[in-house]
Amino acid sequence: MSVITVRPRLWPVRLRSTPAVATVASVVLACYVLVGLIGPLLIAYDPVATSVADRLLPIGATRADGTLALLGTDGAGRDMLGQLVHGARTSIIIGVCVVAACVAVGLAFGTLAGYLAGWTDVAISRLIDILMAFPGILLAIVIAGLFERSMLVVVLSLSVAGWVGFARLARGITLSLRERPWVDAARLIGVPTPVVIVRHVIPFVIGPVTALATTEFAGAVLSEAGLSFLGLGLPSATVSWGQVIANGKDYLDTAWWISALPGLALTGLVVSTGLLGDHLTQRLGSSR
Repeated sequence: MSVITVRPRLWPVRLRSTPAVATVASVVLACYVLVGLIGPLLIAYDPVATSVADRLLPIGATRADGTLALLGTDGAGRDMLGQLVHGARTSIIIGVCVVAACVAVGLAFGTLAGYLAGWTDVAISRLIDILMAFPGILLAIVIAGLFERSMLVVVLSLSVAGWVGFARLARGITLSLRERPWVDAARLIGVPTPVVIVRHVIPFVIGPVTALATTEFAGAVLSEAGLSFLGLGLPSATVSWGQVIANGKDYLDTAWWISALPGLALTGLVVSTGLLGDHLTQRLGSSR
């Protein structure tokens, strides 16, 4: 009697690791960047201007002044296309700022802990353990709730615990590099420690950190949208996809496009960035 073994389909794993998928994700991400950079220059939008006559216009409807509402309007008569375009710029700016701050802090602390070892490593490791004991989004909610809403507060609240992953990655790689022959040779000839770290350690850390930064960018964008949805993120004068989704939650049965369109835009940005990050992790994550 023969036994037939049925293997589970693993196409999602193969899909994520396909270079073609990473290429498509890169193209989609490039489109988001172009929309965020160039779109606000072409599409004017005032987040505080309202029009009662243009409330809840469906997709493709005509406004009271005769202009076309290509993607409809929200409950206050504001153009949805303008909100999507200006929201893309906001998400990209916050994502880049959060990742840049986390990379700078995490790379510095991680390489110092791994290279110097001793009490420096112990102190930084205990700080990392303390921050890891609290969910990052919970810390962000607490910090954002304590201060007045602004883009700076959002970036700082998301960066407080965001650098931990970069520090752990940089520390692990540095620990394996500090005993390499070229690093020992540099120490023996009297090369200063900062120069050794910059020239002989950081170049090997950049690849994995870049892969992690791509993934963390998606997390930062999603977290910012969550804070804005809860009313703890950006002020009303700054367009955020999270705010737009929150504004449309009362009209889901009559004006679904208010929440659906920014939700789809947010999903596309996060998914494409995540797929690109997975590909970079496979390519660069093991380059030690």
